[in-house]
Amino acid sequence: MEDLPAADLVSWAISTHGEQFAIATSFQKEGMVILDLACRIAGSGGCRVFTLDTGRLPEETYGMMEVVRERYGVSVETVSPRNEDLERMVRDHGPNLFYRSPGLRARCCDIRKVQPFERKLREFQAWATGLRRDQSATRAGVRKAAEIDGRLRLCPLADWSAEQVDQYICDHGVPVHPLYLRGYASIGCAPCTRAVAPGEDQRAGRWWWEERTSKECGIHFAADGGVKRDA
Repeated sequence: MEDLPAADLVSWAISTHGEQFAIATSFQKEGMVILDLACRIAGSGGCRVFTLDTGRLPEETYGMMEVVRERYGVSVETVSPRNEDLERMVRDHGPNLFYRSPGLRARCCDIRKVQPFERKLREFQAWATGLRRDQSATRAGVRKAAEIDGRLRLCPLADWSAEQVDQYICDHGVPVHPLYLRGYASIGCAPCTRAVAPGEDQRAGRWWWEERTSKECGIHFAADGGVKRDA
């Protein structure tokens, strides 16, 4: 699978796994490219798409859900954290605990993102995400296909450059998240994401107050930068 072009890999996943395949996206450029590829292959509304609604997303991200529904005929499946887990975390540590320490930030990510994500994955045999190798040092070794906890994670754009992503978007008129126009290079929860300066690393806008920590939430890799399954 490592040699398959992105479109062929997505096509294989749809034909092989059907309703047991889904695209996980936060509506960043890469996820939108994969979604566009899938809808060109399977037709309008022909592929399951899910996203994490952490409760702290920018308003523009909710707008992208509507854009996807109107443009592609896809009803995005939202996944949320458990109320009891959120209530306990906020009671014990306050609503903005992530600013106080990397450990508390990882705790917030675990409650709002990692646990809901892993619960949702139980519905699928395979899923696709927009990881690319040149996004960060943590992601440099990402494979196009990898088995994780008995499920197949596909990264169809693993070997794409940022320029290739932008070119596909331009060529096919793919909708772009509005925050990119405001200087964002990576988009997550509103309190934990900012625009980046010219020349800054793509992930520099995530948890920018932390020094010498991995810019990962724990979904694909452990929050300390290690391979998640080895954490």
